Amino acid sequence: MASPVELLSLSNPVFKSFTFWVGVLVIKMLLMSLLTAVQRFKTKTFANPEDLMSPKLKVKFDDPNVERVRRAHRNDLENILPFFAIGLLYVLTNPAAFLAINLFRAVGIARIVHTLVYAVVVVPQPSRALAFFVALGATVYMALQVVLSAAF
Repeated sequence: MASPVELLSLSNPVFKSFTFWVGVLVIKMLLMSLLTAVQRFKTKTFANPEDLMSPKLKVKFDDPNVERVRRAHRNDLENILPFFAIGLLYVLTNPAAFLAINLFRAVGIARIVHTLVYAVVVVPQPSRALAFFVALGATVYMALQVVLSAAF
């Protein structure tokens, strides 16, 4: 059985893949803040009086384009952060590399697709739901494996 130090090494392809996808998803979440700002400037929708660029503008909280991006960002926080935690624990279960790497890949790609079809180029359902459930399913599978590994 491999030690935790060996499992959490970039020489372990599972940990290396996990590290890559965590990095990609962190960048993706940071870009969501910029996408929110772009939408705010495009629609002149600002939530704080000091951000108003003209005395003619008023504080607004209800622009549908800004709110769509904010909901997508919140959805990322609700789903990507648990993936970070459970993915790391999953690496420590010493899973089969092929399965683990493809689970990480599925979560990363699905979360990017989720944002694209929800906040960038709005595509009708079930596109967003499919992307959501691919990532959720992979994360739940990893969580179950972690629980089973710890329980037995």
